[in-house]
Amino acid sequence: MTPGAQLLRGRLVTGGRLVEDGVLAVEGDRVAFAGPAADWAGPPPPPATAGELLLPGLVDVHCHGGAGHGFPDSGPDGLAVAVAHHLRHGTTSLLASLVSAPGAVLEERVKLLAPLVEAGDLAGIHLEGPFLSALRCGAQDPEMIVPGDPDLLRRLVDIGGGHIRSMTLAPETAHYAELLAVMAGHGVLPSLGHTDADAARTRAAVAAVGGPVSATHLFNGMPPMHHRAPGPVAACLAAAARGDMVLELIADGVHLADETVAAVFDLVGPRRIALVTDANAAAGQPDGRYRLGSVLTDVVGGVARVVGSEAGGSIAGGTARLVDVVRRAVRHAGVDLAAAVTAASATPARLLGLPDVGDLVPGARADVLVTDAGLRPMAVMRAGVWVHGEPDREAV
Repeated sequence: MTPGAQLLRGRLVTGGRLVEDGVLAVEGDRVAFAGPAADWAGPPPPPATAGELLLPGLVDVHCHGGAGHGFPDSGPDGLAVAVAHHLRHGTTSLLASLVSAPGAVLEERVKLLAPLVEAGDLAGIHLEGPFLSALRCGAQDPEMIVPGDPDLLRRLVDIGGGHIRSMTLAPETAHYAELLAVMAGHGVLPSLGHTDADAARTRAAVAAVGGPVSATHLFNGMPPMHHRAPGPVAACLAAAARGDMVLELIADGVHLADETVAAVFDLVGPRRIALVTDANAAAGQPDGRYRLGSVLTDVVGGVARVVGSEAGGSIAGGTARLVDVVRRAVRHAGVDLAAAVTAASATPARLLGLPDVGDLVPGARADVLVTDAGLRPMAVMRAGVWVHGEPDREAV
């Protein structure tokens, strides 16, 4: 090992499996070794710490903000605060999600976010709309939803300079095939959601992509599955089971029942699930009133809803960080630890085409989340540098 290399030891998640006594060696910004302590042939590793977990940095492909600031509406300083908040909680790769808004507003937001992508603070930008179904708008402002407009999308991707990585659209929106062509030409991942389409139309929409495709927060923003009207939920589950789709799940105990989360993991497995937060500005904040684009939300008991909606009305994004979602999936839904971590790291990284993040394997970027046995963050490394906390370890 080179001077200054770092050795960590603990329960290690690598390659989709849990190593109970693992060693992680980091040289520069890369992983040099990740595996059982018994296989480590270098300098003596540090002593094992009971319960400490070494996890790959998490990858959140759907997040609207945090720490009091939203990506759809905050200024540059607030955007940086939101990114830093999620980084401190172990999300080392993050897409900044926007919501439906007039074209001029979306252009302005893309311009504001692009420098954070260029600096490496964000992995890209996610457009959640405006080509959605007003009938299934959820917390999105229905007045901001418009039919599919390929010219608007071309302007946005041109302004984004390659930084728009994904877009949520409804299969039934106008000019669907043309929108897919624009996305394919600019490396933008299609994600189907906020839709009132039936199962047949959804199935055809998935087939039309001809490449990677995801479902935006499955179950939320779409009709419930019924045995005589299976709708998009059944079509997306079937597509994921065939290996044709990745399903976003907001497994925070609010958007989905824990039993639903467990069932989807059992049905399609962690390689076809991307755990996401859909976090808004209220993530990491106390109850109160927060903005989500043009919509005001009230957070009560950690649950965000559109202002004025009745109890049980539209949920307006999440208030958890991705590590909180992983913890909920493991402790309440009974999902296997390695499976939950894979769905929050390797699967979304592969979905976005990020080649060197999402797993702790030799050659990968050294993005590491260190937690205690209860999956509470203790320290975070990004590209070999401790950005939050630092375990009591000596360099070798």
